[in-house]
Amino acid sequence: MRRARSIRQRHRALIPSAPKLAALAIGPDEFARRRRQLMQMAGEDAVLLVAAAPERMRNADAAWPYRQDSDFHYLAGFPESDAVLALLPGRRHGEVVLFCREHDPERERWHGQSIGTERAVADYGMDDAFPIEDIDDILPGMIEGRGRVYCHFGREPEFDAQLLGWMRRLRQLRGGGVVPKEFVALGHLLHDLRLYKSRAELKLMRASAAIAVDAHLAAMQAAVPGRHEYEVEAELLRVVRSRGAVPAFAPIVAGGANACVMHYQSNRATLRDGELLLIDAGAELDCYASDISRTFPVNGRYSREQRALYEVVLAAQLAAIDEVRPGRPFGAAHTAAVRVLAEGLCELGLLKGDADAAIADGSYQRYFPAKTGHWLGLDVHDVGDYRVDGESRLLEPDMVLTVEPGLYVPPDDRSVAERWRGIGIRIEDDVAVTRDGNEVLTAAVPKEAEAIEALLAGR
Repeated sequence: MRRARSIRQRHRALIPSAPKLAALAIGPDEFARRRRQLMQMAGEDAVLLVAAAPERMRNADAAWPYRQDSDFHYLAGFPESDAVLALLPGRRHGEVVLFCREHDPERERWHGQSIGTERAVADYGMDDAFPIEDIDDILPGMIEGRGRVYCHFGREPEFDAQLLGWMRRLRQLRGGGVVPKEFVALGHLLHDLRLYKSRAELKLMRASAAIAVDAHLAAMQAAVPGRHEYEVEAELLRVVRSRGAVPAFAPIVAGGANACVMHYQSNRATLRDGELLLIDAGAELDCYASDISRTFPVNGRYSREQRALYEVVLAAQLAAIDEVRPGRPFGAAHTAAVRVLAEGLCELGLLKGDADAAIADGSYQRYFPAKTGHWLGLDVHDVGDYRVDGESRLLEPDMVLTVEPGLYVPPDDRSVAERWRGIGIRIEDDVAVTRDGNEVLTAAVPKEAEAIEALLAGR
């Protein structure tokens, strides 16, 4: 543990100031650059088709809050459903074509004004735009004669069926020969682009992180014995929504042994004196996510056993963050965290033998069954390959990932003394790879045990 404590001086929090939302928006030029890059990668005989996310109904006429498909947003920045983006490299009358809803006074009376085809061109940088109702008549002719179709297959069955219908129509009209012969998964090209964040994207992610930081700090103030997990969740959501963001995912607010459930969702239990509270929550700002986890004592003071396990997890996280730098494999952070966790578990007597044996036989997984992090961006678990040619992908500047080791001692684990049972701890930060190291975007939420206790003492 001595090595880990020396690392900590490199991870002191810097509190960022959040810029105004208007200054964060990604401009039309960047969306256009992304489309050009993708078309260059696909080649002139290709057509690339991306559908907007459909509106999803909760029940009857009540819809779930709409969230645009991440790939569609990445390429178009267009916020509505009922839209299809067609990229047609080399097309004389415009390579970027959007099919979208046209103005409909009756619909707009209930649901608000649509952007429409004219604004799609004027405000969103499309070369051409047509009403979505006309797509069956117009798009097949644009596809005709191209060799490959890039598309997401299997994501939306309705769109898959529509695409197959266009192919059948082309074969019937022309007798074959001019229908694309290849259908290629779009993610192979597009998701590699999304892995590298631009300056504008990193600005948005810093702002998203700053909102999540404030939400976690507010939740720490609200989490006192006798309150309910859902009351703490309400405080998280209040801060996120008051800053113009939405939750990046359903918050995990897990008191006591509930923290040993990796994806706990109930958030119904009462917070009890002497227990820990694990909060895993993030904000989403203009579709870009943050993701933070902290674990702290409800009564403001860690018990001896809680503190001992917490120090192991913190040391593992700091060791893992030190592996997030250019040229290091993505998996190096996990390897470093597992080493520290295994050593700590053996020192505390929760595992028998030494760390080498615990790692070799996988016995540490009884208390840490997860990986140490994931890509972060437009999705909380963002796209991008973790392995290339069978090897762990090497980190490069402008990639962003989470680092989140943990220890979870099941409440019914009879192999350890009762004082350890039911303790669940996770510490998670968002980390951007920089040219010479890394930037911890979420460092402003305290994670040193002493700093957390000092913060809670002021409640």
